[in-house]
Amino acid sequence: MSFSFLCADTISTSTATALTTIRSIVLILMAIAAIAIIVAVLMQPSNPDGGRNVITGTNDSYYAQNKGQTKEGRLKKLIIISAVVIFVLTIAFFVIEHFFAG
Repeated sequence: MSFSFLCADTISTSTATALTTIRSIVLILMAIAAIAIIVAVLMQPSNPDGGRNVITGTNDSYYAQNKGQTKEGRLKKLIIISAVVIFVLTIAFFVIEHFFAG
């Protein structure tokens, strides 16, 4: 990890402080999203057959059709949203590092 942007001859001290603060905020948000994924995965019930009928391979029950409104569906949405947040923040973090550290 390069901390060359903290040098006084590269950028001003106030800009370096702002970049350090932005980096810290991004890392904290990434950690919160990662913890949300861990908690959501641990809260999901085990489902060995994936909710499908073993013989036909379909899931045409009323529960399966409205699965997004159950606790399990909300946990799945939370996992997807948290993963997207981590992905976007990771890209933002490295873009900040690339353009302002070099």
